[in-house]
Amino acid sequence: MISERRFLAATPGLTTGVDDRRVARISNQELERRWKLVRDHMGERGLDALITQSERDFTGGYVRWFTDIPAYYPRTVVFHRADLMSVVEHGVAGRKRSPGGNDAENPGVGEIITTSAFPSINYTQTYDAQVVCDIVNRRGSRRIGWIGPTGMAHGFVSYIENTLSGKAEISDETDFIDHVKAAKSGEEIALIRETAAMQDVIFSKVLAYIKPGMRDLEVAALAQYEGQLMGSEQGIFLGMSAKLGQPAFFAQRHFQGRTIRAGDHMSLLIENNGAGGLYTELSRTIVLGKASQELNDGFEIVREAQEHTLRTFNPGASCCEIALAHDEFMKKKGAPAESRVYAHSQGYDLIERPLVRSDETMRLKKGMNMVLHPAYATKSMFAHICDNYLVTENGPSECLHKTPKKIFEL
Repeated sequence: MISERRFLAATPGLTTGVDDRRVARISNQELERRWKLVRDHMGERGLDALITQSERDFTGGYVRWFTDIPAYYPRTVVFHRADLMSVVEHGVAGRKRSPGGNDAENPGVGEIITTSAFPSINYTQTYDAQVVCDIVNRRGSRRIGWIGPTGMAHGFVSYIENTLSGKAEISDETDFIDHVKAAKSGEEIALIRETAAMQDVIFSKVLAYIKPGMRDLEVAALAQYEGQLMGSEQGIFLGMSAKLGQPAFFAQRHFQGRTIRAGDHMSLLIENNGAGGLYTELSRTIVLGKASQELNDGFEIVREAQEHTLRTFNPGASCCEIALAHDEFMKKKGAPAESRVYAHSQGYDLIERPLVRSDETMRLKKGMNMVLHPAYATKSMFAHICDNYLVTENGPSECLHKTPKKIFEL
């Protein structure tokens, strides 16, 4: 298991001096690589501009992929084929800045326009859309592509489509972007490795501090705190304890008020990004005593299920076929088939394509960062395991986490 000292030493730029405002960032070379791929596609399709918007970090990967800036309030990117990007974001209504691509904090951005729109205030939902329409009309863009429109606010999308109807041809270019960002570059893979190493450190910190008398939320808060000290910006920390003989499911903060007692067990899932914004996730079971035979048997099933799937994680593999094979494996072990997504890709989004399930058309590619978390629940037990794997050219896929694959008895 990696130590905190070793992690920090291996993470250049994490603490680079008092004058640096950013914890970490993607290089301009990496951003330019992405922009070229997109502009080449736009040229082939005859597109003048692409539009995408995100409202939150952990499922706002499109905006961050283009700009290296996460979204907390709505942030809109208009990516022009023949010019610098336009950005619309929350701020003073009507203010405009023109960095012209010379702002180190906003590489590749030509103009930033701010509005006072809020997702919770219904009548402001068209404010950003009005600015986007002004940008498109001012520049004479007549062929426009959406990126992820079905995940955006209805008011934003409908206003743009109604306003530009008859003036511009609009297509959905999401599938292309999904494929492009799914296979990670060398720089992205290096940051993903650092995120996984960070989570190993976080889990080791939890093992050192967890004890009877703590509430579930204190354990989750400790994990979040340690991660943010090491460069994490955002994430979800699901943890819940229970007596042995009762399932300890993953739970959000709203349900983390239980006090842990000697002999209890806890399921902990760490889903946060690292310095640079890329996600991995790690889960294990912690027992403040001795695990039951039922819990050990359940864990062995999901551990074997993880290994079973890994044998199919090769470039070109069908996600649908992998999911079906996993269900057959679980049935043979006397466990139910998965009714949820048990494996998927990660990047700037906590969950991104491809999903390993029956309706996914994207196939695995070299360089994908896949998280694999099979689980098995009964009325008296919840068994789980979660690790990230890098899809390699010839297999087997490389496990990015170093935390031992076991139940931890303390």
